[in-house]
Amino acid sequence: MTTSDTAVPEPTPEQAALFARVRRMMLIAGLTTALAICAVLIAVGYRLFKSEGRAPEPVGDVTATLPKGARIVATGVAGDRLVVTLDVGGITEIRTFDAHTLKPAGKLKFANEP
Repeated sequence: MTTSDTAVPEPTPEQAALFARVRRMMLIAGLTTALAICAVLIAVGYRLFKSEGRAPEPVGDVTATLPKGARIVATGVAGDRLVVTLDVGGITEIRTFDAHTLKPAGKLKFANEP
């Protein structure tokens, strides 16, 4: 034995069993972490390449008919909705349309109590 060699004693059977157990636990932890990272990457990829990324189909000319005597007071956008506020003979009405297809989505009328 030379002076540069270091003496590493052989592990006892208990130590060898402990080392094997630690290696097995580290392998399980590493595989679990890799599986979790893959799940996150798949979820992110799914959200990125879902149909929301595609451009909506172009909408042709759309004509919305208003009640007789109605007047448009205001317009606005709320999320994926186009909001039109109308004055129909002194009664306020709000109509909403889908911003992508321009199909009617709802109607809300405001009236004074008698």
